[in-house]
Amino acid sequence: MSRGWEEYQEGALQRERASQPEGSAGGGHVSGGSVHGGGEPRFLMLFCLGPLTDSSMGVKGLQRFMDCACPQSNMWVNLKEMAEQHCRLHPGHSPVVVVDAMGCLRFWYTSEAWVHGGQWREYLQSLDTFVAAFRSHNIDLVFFFDGVIEQKKRDEWVKRRLRNNQEIAEIFQYIKAKASQPERDMFFIPSGLGTFTRFALKSMGLNTMCSLQEADYEIASYARLNDCMAILGQDTDYLIYDTVPYLSVNKLCLNKLTTVMYSRENLCHSLHLQLVDLPLLACLLGNDVVPENVVGGLKRHCLSRYTPHNSKPTKRKEMVEAVAHYISSVTRSYDGLRKIERSLQYTSTESLLELGMTTYLLPGQSSPWLLHIAPSPVTSQYENTMYTDQRILQFAKERHIKAESCTVYKVLNVREVDCSNTLEDELDTELPGQAIVYQPARQCIYGIILSAESKSQLETAKACPMVKEWFVYPGNMLQQPNLVPALAPDVPGGTPDLQTLWLTEGSEVKKLRYCTFLACFGLQDFAEELLPLKLSTAAVCCLLTYVTLQVNTISWEDLDAYLSQALIVRDKTADQLAQRKVPRVDSRAVHLAFLFVRGLSILVSANSACGFPFQMGDLMPWEVFDGKLFHTKYLQSHSGCKAEDLLERNDILLQEFQKLKSLINSICVKKNRDIQSRPRLHTTENWERPGTYSGRGRYHVAQPEQQLPAYCPYRAYRPDYQARYPQPPTPTGMPKSHFYHHYLLCFNA
Repeated sequence: MSRGWEEYQEGALQRERASQPEGSAGGGHVSGGSVHGGGEPRFLMLFCLGPLTDSSMGVKGLQRFMDCACPQSNMWVNLKEMAEQHCRLHPGHSPVVVVDAMGCLRFWYTSEAWVHGGQWREYLQSLDTFVAAFRSHNIDLVFFFDGVIEQKKRDEWVKRRLRNNQEIAEIFQYIKAKASQPERDMFFIPSGLGTFTRFALKSMGLNTMCSLQEADYEIASYARLNDCMAILGQDTDYLIYDTVPYLSVNKLCLNKLTTVMYSRENLCHSLHLQLVDLPLLACLLGNDVVPENVVGGLKRHCLSRYTPHNSKPTKRKEMVEAVAHYISSVTRSYDGLRKIERSLQYTSTESLLELGMTTYLLPGQSSPWLLHIAPSPVTSQYENTMYTDQRILQFAKERHIKAESCTVYKVLNVREVDCSNTLEDELDTELPGQAIVYQPARQCIYGIILSAESKSQLETAKACPMVKEWFVYPGNMLQQPNLVPALAPDVPGGTPDLQTLWLTEGSEVKKLRYCTFLACFGLQDFAEELLPLKLSTAAVCCLLTYVTLQVNTISWEDLDAYLSQALIVRDKTADQLAQRKVPRVDSRAVHLAFLFVRGLSILVSANSACGFPFQMGDLMPWEVFDGKLFHTKYLQSHSGCKAEDLLERNDILLQEFQKLKSLINSICVKKNRDIQSRPRLHTTENWERPGTYSGRGRYHVAQPEQQLPAYCPYRAYRPDYQARYPQPPTPTGMPKSHFYHHYLLCFNA
């Protein structure tokens, strides 16, 4: 670390101490909406009401240890002063902050409404405010997004998804019992926020990148190699990497541009360790590579030897100190590492500690604990590509890195994709999970991306290519990925190759891209009807028609709500949408809202695969969707509201509404889909009434007093889905009939 930076640290520490009331702690603490110590008001205190980050993000227990037990490891800093110091140290270079975008989503999402499907125009406004604060002090921003889940972290990813499933279930229990949005302590990031944020930032002209490997590794490496000023995020892994300073986004005061900086040097001084010991400390405390069940026994042993008999051995402070004390007692060598490894509850021949430590070594770095310098982790997953056309692969890779496309590169390169949790009600048997609804479309997208291999395998009578899907949906325990066949869409003349779709120009190719896009949703025969429409309107019609064809329980009332809000939102400002009141929250409306938003991400994937027949901006939620607006239209529509009232007495929008509604209906009629009117007047969620609270976020639901009219259940739940498509095995001891009952999809023959 440079001499100039050390001087800045010391100066900042002295200013911080001088500003603190006598007797206050060195790092400051949050109380009553302000920071004691620096005297800085907290920006958007609503984020303190709920969990700011995943409790298992980064190194287990380290964040709380630094915040509560090691105040010398953190200090308030002024980013404007940091930028001035950086310019003096690097003349001619603008100060750059590298932003861990996925770690900042909660900070950026400032709207009080989060359960209705997302307040997307408010979100854009929040992003703009964030960027403007840094630009006003000539600080450049570089945003990184996760582009891959590495195999060594898949188990931790699965654990988080299953834990999120329980959180979502409790959210819906609350909604059904209270008919309102849960409090902020149950906050769940609106589905699709990470996907659409990258396109929002790119539309603002910002440097936005998508990683080819674990994002925190690329962020730490990029920041170090490019002499960046700092990393902004909320992940203690950035304290373990030997890279530039790590700043907390949770404690960022945007109007004054101050936040807490965590010092790895001060942490080491407090724990009597050296910087090279931090990767080992991270692994022994537990992280995404080394799980708790492997190091738990050793941690307890360290604690029992370190903790005095008259103290409480459960304090996180003492756990971190005990593990650090143990490390300092071992010779700093590879033999010392092997000695520690023999103490772990781990039977594999693989050196898990060595694997975990190498993930923290940036290019050119080494460790006395390891025998050799580790190669970049990118070589382990992306050298052995499954696609043979290197020109196409390189083109897809460049678009992936620039965050200009979605899904394509992962399918081409490793044939493995994933999708996180969605706010959907697993107990609503009328509405399948979004992963099931959109699987036919995804299969066609895969078929386009892998069209060259599909054709060659058909010629040799081999099975079509398979794609591994890690998708979260009700009942899926994520023990293994689903193996999904890539199916060629029904395009007249056959599926065009990627060379034609991506690298060829001309009016005929533009039309071919559009038709291929529609074919992903089974609408290739209706290109002439959809082509005259405004692109964003055509995208909405495509999506709503597809969903209506896939889900038989979609009613006219649902379509009216979807269409009316998509038209009305055009002329609404973020402030107007923020002021809209929702009289009550309906669990089915929540499910439908996120079904639509997830559908927009499928449109984005199809657009990427087909060579961009649409501008990406036409497919963004802030162009066609607002959560609270949709929710009010849903309640109005199901209460018998007339079309002119749904369209707020706007005659021009009313005419367009009737035209689009007629178009969707005509397509559905031609595909033998009879849309029904099913108003849910005078009912509560799923025809249930609120029950009695039983504690721990659960409710006893009263028995329904009235029943739904007789209705043919959606064909998605036919059991022969299992016979058509390979599925992962069920958990041991669980009957397959139970495991697949409510969510498996059967495609039409």
